[in-house]
Amino acid sequence: MNFLRDIFKVWNFEFRNILRDSGIILFALIVPLAYPLLYAFIYNNETVHEVPVAVVDEANSPLSRKFVRMLDATADVNVAFRAISMDEAEAMNQQGLTYGTVHIPADFDQLLDQGKQATIGIYADMAGMLYYKALMLSATNVSLEMNKELKAGKFYVGGTDRQLDIATQPVEYYEVTLFNPRSGFAAFLLPAVLMLILQQTLMLSIGMTGGETRERYNGRALPMRPEFDNTLAVLLGKVLVYFPLYMLEALYMYYFVTDLFSLPMLGHVSDFVLFMIPYILSCIFMAITFSSFIFRREDCIMLYVFMSLPLLFISGISWPGASVPEFWKIVSYLFPSTFALNGYVRIHSMGANLSQVEPEFFGLWIQTIVYMILAAIFYHRVSKTTGSALPSVANK
Repeated sequence: MNFLRDIFKVWNFEFRNILRDSGIILFALIVPLAYPLLYAFIYNNETVHEVPVAVVDEANSPLSRKFVRMLDATADVNVAFRAISMDEAEAMNQQGLTYGTVHIPADFDQLLDQGKQATIGIYADMAGMLYYKALMLSATNVSLEMNKELKAGKFYVGGTDRQLDIATQPVEYYEVTLFNPRSGFAAFLLPAVLMLILQQTLMLSIGMTGGETRERYNGRALPMRPEFDNTLAVLLGKVLVYFPLYMLEALYMYYFVTDLFSLPMLGHVSDFVLFMIPYILSCIFMAITFSSFIFRREDCIMLYVFMSLPLLFISGISWPGASVPEFWKIVSYLFPSTFALNGYVRIHSMGANLSQVEPEFFGLWIQTIVYMILAAIFYHRVSKTTGSALPSVANK
């Protein structure tokens, strides 16, 4: 009974700390609920269409004009300007009027008539990767279609339509976009960002609570009360505050945010819940361990906020994992987000079950155990060095 009473007292202390601190409420409640909506609204269109470009047609021939018309007819590109020179087209780009330039050289028809290869230059504004993607794919598809027409017109005159199709495209292929049918940015990035939000806000919440406790109790990480002498009770009390809260927030992201913005959701909720248990636990114990370095409420903001973007990159989601240097791969294994981002994307967007994400699942359990031991060592040392059970100060 005393053990359960200690757990309840620790839970009550932590819960009251959250309620009376607007900063902790912001990171523990408002940010996990609002940030997913903000990110999803920003990338809700998923792809860009009608990207304005300028065309420099030095050939000015029927064939070059046909290429421009076909390019303008695509859904993703809008030929907004016809520039006289590359300098004029570059000036339009610098003024923000266009996001790319198509250059057709003067010898375009001449080279094709001679059976040689002609080159069309594509210049894209790399400040936005989606602009580059739209212009490059559209120009490539138009050039492939024009290549087929040129082959059919020059070398296979008199054949049937089927013969022309076989001659111009001996190997027929179909493009099927798996797991992200619209090739959208939100469906690609948002699931990973959701998991990272959970980790970062949890670290900020526990870090701010730890810093606030140190400020209130003259630098001590735990209050000088008898219930905080029991390390296991302290850990369980804190877990019982944050685990239910963040499990509900994870379900909110899994169901509500995904459904609201029509993102792909192929996984089963039972696999998701089982996967989230070690992820949230590992984040809690890691945050408690890292809170040993927090002496002021503001310290955790300086330590944790800047880590979000690097953690997203080294996780292997937004940047290919095979291209991440070995050193940073090792560093990434210190954070639960690395395993969680990869596992969650496979469950949520690719329909994987728990057995298909076993490396990530067991990796999270290993982190849970390791960080739980480190957190227990930290609290055990704190309780022994502060003399928290002294009755003379227990009521202060």
